[in-house]
Amino acid sequence: AERERGITIDIALWKFETAKYYVTIIDAPGHRDFIKNMITGTSQADCAVLIVAAGTGEFEAGISKNGQTREHALLAFTLGVKQLIVGVNKMDSTEPPYSESRFEEIKKEVSSYIKKIGYNPAAVAFVPISGWHGDNMLDPSTKMPW
Repeated sequence: AERERGITIDIALWKFETAKYYVTIIDAPGHRDFIKNMITGTSQADCAVLIVAAGTGEFEAGISKNGQTREHALLAFTLGVKQLIVGVNKMDSTEPPYSESRFEEIKKEVSSYIKKIGYNPAAVAFVPISGWHGDNMLDPSTKMPW
């Protein structure tokens, strides 16, 4: 059902370890219908990765007064997740594709909001990505050299 609808419904866990840390990645749903599952996953986290869509209209809907981007950032902070990373996804869908100015516009607006709820934007990493094409997912992308 998740793959068919293109959304996460249940929380999913992946575990691995590095030389210094034991890491558990929790994939929590972003869809409004599954907010309870998102809270369950987030309440166990040390760090949140907030995925923001860069596409025209998508970003604006998420950051609007009742948008999911705002709601999830606020919930993460309220649940005690003090470390945040923002993945600006769908950079391939910007106009023009992989637009640095669109990334900077989103970074500025998200920074302004997360500062209001308690995060320090200077301590938040903003990463431009394209999950569909794999840009900046594992290796630096040549499409976003900036």
